[in-house]
Amino acid sequence: MNIKPIKTDADYHAVLKEVESLMTAEPNTPEGEKLDILATLIEAYECKHFLLDLPDPVEAIKFEMEQKGLTVKDLEPMIGKSNRVYEVLNRRRSLTLRMIQKLHQELGIPAESLIKQPT
Repeated sequence: MNIKPIKTDADYHAVLKEVESLMTAEPNTPEGEKLDILATLIEAYECKHFLLDLPDPVEAIKFEMEQKGLTVKDLEPMIGKSNRVYEVLNRRRSLTLRMIQKLHQELGIPAESLIKQPT
C-alpha cells in the first residue's frame, strides 16, 4: 500500500479517483483498509482547504424544521409563543441567549450557527 499525504490539488484529485475505484471494497480487506485511510486523508484535506461557512441562525432553524418535520408549534417550548417564533423566522426578532441554549439542546443545532450574525 503506497499512501502519501495530500499536498496539492492534483494529489487531491488523484486520491478521489483512487477512492472511486475502491468504493466496492469489502471491510477488513486490504482494499477496504486503504479506502478508510484515503477517506481520512481526503477529509483532512477538505477541512483545511474547503472551509464551509455556517448557516445563519434563521436558516439553521428552518433547515432543522424541514429535516425533522417540525412546525411553529414545535418550536414554542424553545422560542416562545407562536407569534414570537414567526418574528424570529421572519427576522424581525433576534434570538436571545436562552433561545439559543434551548434550540441547541433540543434540536442539536450547532451553537456557532445560532450565535452567528444574521445575513
